[in-house]
Amino acid sequence: MLMRITSLLAFAILSLAHSQTPESKPADPFAEAQVETQHTLTIGGRAHAYTATAGTLQLKEEDGKGRASLFYVAYVAEPKGEPRERPITFCFNGGPGSSSVWLHMGLFGPRRVRVDAGAIPPPPCDVVDNEHSLLDRSDFVFIDPVSTGFSRALPGKNASEFHGVQSDVAAVGEFIRLYCTRNERWASPKFLAGESYGTTRAAALCAHLQRELGMYVNGIVLVSMVLDFRTIRWDAGNDLPAQLYLPSYAATAWYHKRLSSELLAQPLADVVRQAGAFADGAYARALQQGDAQPAAERAAIERELARWTGLTGEYVASADLRVENRRYQKQLLRAQRRVVGRLDSRFLGIDEDSAGEEFELDPSYSAIEGPYSAALNDYARRELGWKSDLAYEILTGRVHPWDYDAENRYLNVAESLRQELCRNEHLRVFVAAGWYDLATPVAAARHTLDHLGLEPEQRARVEMATYEAGHMMYTHEPSLAKLAGDLRAFYSKALAR
Repeated sequence: MLMRITSLLAFAILSLAHSQTPESKPADPFAEAQVETQHTLTIGGRAHAYTATAGTLQLKEEDGKGRASLFYVAYVAEPKGEPRERPITFCFNGGPGSSSVWLHMGLFGPRRVRVDAGAIPPPPCDVVDNEHSLLDRSDFVFIDPVSTGFSRALPGKNASEFHGVQSDVAAVGEFIRLYCTRNERWASPKFLAGESYGTTRAAALCAHLQRELGMYVNGIVLVSMVLDFRTIRWDAGNDLPAQLYLPSYAATAWYHKRLSSELLAQPLADVVRQAGAFADGAYARALQQGDAQPAAERAAIERELARWTGLTGEYVASADLRVENRRYQKQLLRAQRRVVGRLDSRFLGIDEDSAGEEFELDPSYSAIEGPYSAALNDYARRELGWKSDLAYEILTGRVHPWDYDAENRYLNVAESLRQELCRNEHLRVFVAAGWYDLATPVAAARHTLDHLGLEPEQRARVEMATYEAGHMMYTHEPSLAKLAGDLRAFYSKALAR
């Protein structure tokens, strides 16, 4: 009996010891970790070797207590060379609530998802080498803000502390400071690249880096820009969106052949130019006059507005000359029982019924959500070697409500951009906009740039290009090629000494 008790005790001790070995402990999904892999990418007929690093960095208080774990993927071309000679670009998307997957696997990264309007392949997604990547010009770091991608607030911390304009900028800025410090990149030329709300972040982040850290930036890439939210918020008393969305409505109606034969025979560039002239002229005056506009003049505006939007005069009259974009998406092809996309109005969707006020789903987002989600989850784990059971939050609602820090006013970071262009005389800005974007339309971006109040020599450092595509213009192969070429020229100017 004693021998049996002794044997059982020994077995229990051995079992306890085994259960406490480091190998058997569950991995901490928020601990700092990095995985490096080696790859080669051919750009312009030349092979470029590079190191890919998938990892996490923890944001900490000065006392060392962790606050959040941020996931990132970095690409550094070989040979690494001197940090002073090799530019580095920090990239992120918007939402708020979006991971960096779109710029990562759509534009800048070495691997991209092959999609195009009207030609979305069936699952699973098609991932190919990105011959348009700018990895031959710059290293890239793709950042997932807190609560997006694999990034999370640490256990016991309130994630909402990171869900606001200023707190988000501070967190992403701290990540960039840490990354540059640990990887000895303080002396590297630096670029920021953001899309959609990521452009809002980029402008505010540039101010944070330059003012608070003394980390000056060489260039900012703004894809589908929104800096002044007054330009896209359809609120009572704010008529600016009605004016600024009109050229994009004309582009959409032209694409879907809802304009007159005379206009359909013209190139898109001519159509949107004429629509813009009407929007900035007679239409803007009509919006300003409001109910004081004479009846005859109003009738003329209704006819002209119908001509450029592809809608009926009766409909624009019933909307008081102000056709909100969600209504437009539903109304343009209502007779065909189709809705047009918000992120890209070339895409078409089908709702439960055609009588609704607004669309049920954005068909342009539905078309790309699956391919990009599958691509990132497979690519990160299989090609980059990142092992995690966490769900990769592509575009999450976890960040809402978002603190826009704009009580009784519209969020506007355009003034921050102006100040930083004054602070840093070498800073350059590139804005990319798509004509079929009904989320952040071309004219809204142009209006913001035209109202920065820059001197001519400062304005010369800000450029804008438009594309016959939508919010994510890189999902259109010809626009991707054009955008890549425009960005190469931009990087060359920003890096010239």
